[in-house]
Amino acid sequence: MASNLTRRHILGLGALSTAAALGFTRIGAASAAAAEPAAVPYAPAVVVGSGYGSAVAALRLGQAGVRTVVLEMGRLWDTPGPDGKVFPSTSAPDHRSMWFRTRTEAPLAQFLWLDVVNRDINPYPGVLDRVNHGAMSVYVGRGVGGGSLVNGGMAPTPRRSYFTEVFPGVDAGEMYGTYYPRARAMLGVNDIDPAWFESTEWYRFARISRKHAHNTGLKTVFVPNVYDFGHMKREAAGTAPRSALAGEVIYGNNHGKRSLDKTYLAAAVGTGNVTIETMQRVVGVRPDPAGGYVLTVRTSDVTGKVTQVRELGCRQLFLGAGSLGTTEILLRARETGALPALSEQVGRGWGPNGNVMTARANHLWDTVGARQATMPALGIDDWDNAANPVFAEIAPLPMGLEHWISMYLAITRNRERGYFTYDAATDSARLNWRREQNTPAVDAAKNLFDRINRRNFTIYRYDLFGGNRAFADDFTYHPLGGCVLGDATDTYGRVKGYQGLYVVDGSLVPGSLGVNPFVTITALAERNMERVLADPR
Repeated sequence: MASNLTRRHILGLGALSTAAALGFTRIGAASAAAAEPAAVPYAPAVVVGSGYGSAVAALRLGQAGVRTVVLEMGRLWDTPGPDGKVFPSTSAPDHRSMWFRTRTEAPLAQFLWLDVVNRDINPYPGVLDRVNHGAMSVYVGRGVGGGSLVNGGMAPTPRRSYFTEVFPGVDAGEMYGTYYPRARAMLGVNDIDPAWFESTEWYRFARISRKHAHNTGLKTVFVPNVYDFGHMKREAAGTAPRSALAGEVIYGNNHGKRSLDKTYLAAAVGTGNVTIETMQRVVGVRPDPAGGYVLTVRTSDVTGKVTQVRELGCRQLFLGAGSLGTTEILLRARETGALPALSEQVGRGWGPNGNVMTARANHLWDTVGARQATMPALGIDDWDNAANPVFAEIAPLPMGLEHWISMYLAITRNRERGYFTYDAATDSARLNWRREQNTPAVDAAKNLFDRINRRNFTIYRYDLFGGNRAFADDFTYHPLGGCVLGDATDTYGRVKGYQGLYVVDGSLVPGSLGVNPFVTITALAERNMERVLADPR
């Protein structure tokens, strides 16, 4: 990663670290070594959220000389806890793990039907949230860097043919020739050393799944990642502090992970034009009669208490609060009459990227290893299967013991879509998604893993997800849609019906992408920001 760090990155990282040490909720290069400045009543540009699309917007605005305020609902994760670490491990979660919960809600609910996975915790603005919408729950990251703090770092690009199908109005040649490479370079995407992969004990679990896939006539592919595989090799050698080899992933990584606070956001703050304010939730937006927009912003403390409600004006507003957050902000504005000209397409086109988790029980001689790296590096690629296209990540299950389990996150081509409605009683957006809409995704995953089980004489595990289920289809890591590109916005994310209002996140993607979406969200934001800065209408 060092070769990709510029002086601006380093200044930005220093500003972020200093601000955290001094307890600032407002952070920026100019304020890092000084007292917290007075509240800013107006900024030329405001970016809501600090995930992938927001981070791109903040950097490119800052580089263009536009004074920009980033409003982040979570905290800056840069302060070690009593254990000397910023983040807890997956196997020992504490208050830092989840967003204002009294008990963790991990994707894996049980082991051997025993409730030994989740823990009671004290409420705190933790790094991971599970937003429950009845038949579907959505995992999201909370903090400066958004989902980059809590994901597995897998950084593939979709099949070009499928990208063209999903985004018919976007020039695929530009995306694959310019914006994907730009995004990959900024994100620090890298590939695992194949020779090390074949020899290390830490990926035995992946090699066993590969063997079973190849026995079935299926293809596997290495998948790039934003975790520094060079650092991981040093972890294994005992020359670097462990993170991916210490069971850290869904509640954050203390080392090795190239999360956005270390890449795009550090560079954005390093421009000197970008300020990040934490524990800030945007609950309203209305037009400013003088031009631009006025946001209603709630500031909270670590107990969840609202300590301030204020208004912040801006000329340009970039929404990057994620599929759930951005959609809720716009839907509330439309339904309450604050932004009545918003398209009826706002709230439509939502999907979970066909996510389904499953696990298989291996034979006693097919040991997966007590030591497992938490960062996936291999996938089963059956996307060319016309009847049941599936891309399945070979997922780790690092429990510190030999358990003979092969686990997977299957990404399927489920054409079912949900939609959001505004609930005035709770002042929130509610996702309308029926359980039966998961059926195509489960059927596709079952088709793939039935074949693997038949060929290898193995069976499913029913003790992991609760309810004696072999397939977990009630949550997603990849929420997509709600403000679809070309429907709720134009083909560059400019919101229809209003000038100076933009969407830059995964809500632009219509429900399905076929692979982990964050590199595409980043590349699409790079494309859109380049056009918006040239033509802001």
